[in-house]
Amino acid sequence: MGQVGLTKARAMGPIADAVERAGGSVERVFARAEMPLGLMNNPERLILLRDQLQLVECAAKELGDAALPARLSTATGVAGLGAIGRHVCASPTLGDAIRKAETVTPHLLQTATWTGLQVRGRTATYGYMVEERIDTGRQINEVLALGYLLGVVRHFMGASWRPDRALVTGACLPANAEIESIFDCELALGPRAGISFSSDLLNTPNPDPVSVLECEPVRHLPVSDDLPSCVEQLIFLGLDRGRPMIDWVSQKLGVSRRTLQRRLEERQTSFAEIQRSVLASEAKRLLTERWRPIGQIAQELGYTDPAHFSRAFLDWTGVTPRAWRKLQA
Repeated sequence: MGQVGLTKARAMGPIADAVERAGGSVERVFARAEMPLGLMNNPERLILLRDQLQLVECAAKELGDAALPARLSTATGVAGLGAIGRHVCASPTLGDAIRKAETVTPHLLQTATWTGLQVRGRTATYGYMVEERIDTGRQINEVLALGYLLGVVRHFMGASWRPDRALVTGACLPANAEIESIFDCELALGPRAGISFSSDLLNTPNPDPVSVLECEPVRHLPVSDDLPSCVEQLIFLGLDRGRPMIDWVSQKLGVSRRTLQRRLEERQTSFAEIQRSVLASEAKRLLTERWRPIGQIAQELGYTDPAHFSRAFLDWTGVTPRAWRKLQA
């Protein structure tokens, strides 16, 4: 198993809004992508990168709009990246902004991708590449990313700025003319997605600098692409549909149950251990919401019988859910 990318669910809300505005079915799009609707209201939740790619593709097919990714990233702009986008655009120069994006993206937004700067002679290229082996939705995700890259550069250069070249990968680009119109620049096919321009522009000062102290603080919770972390995030994600089991998680990761078990054993852990940790953590979080009945919490964690949940919680913590709640008062 190679790299398995994770990304924050920041695109979920904008995707749902775009589908709804165009008269499509948000429920159908999320169901086809096998994604819970609750992600729309939880942009900090970690999801598989391949699931985001699948959702964007399902939304584009629902609307018959191959240019949807360009509309999404252009409409949301750098603000669509959240606090990270604002911190990047608080950099003193364009070059600093691109380098900062390269540094923080794999730790705070998305893994198994590369975004950064390459300079050859007098040409600078601000590029993006999905490093995970993914076929579905790769080009669509590159178009989505290009909108954000253009947004960063245009923060410094102005809304009318155009790159010398803008590239995406693939054999052809559906809706090419429409995407070019949305981005207001020409697009071509090449070996790596990105935008190219004169390296002299890297010294362009920030026309609207924002003090980092005025920015929303970035949560320094590194997004990890190691297997146990991926399994943990999938279990959290699967709680929306009951208690996720190993067969569902292995299917999401594209491996067999036995392979997943072996890979976790190589990392001195197991699916049962990770599942127990996630369930205990989520149970404690829900128990702090004192208005929630314990029976409801049990149901949300996939237990049909509250007594089974109470016994499991006792095994995890040494006390019953009711006793734990009293201890927190």
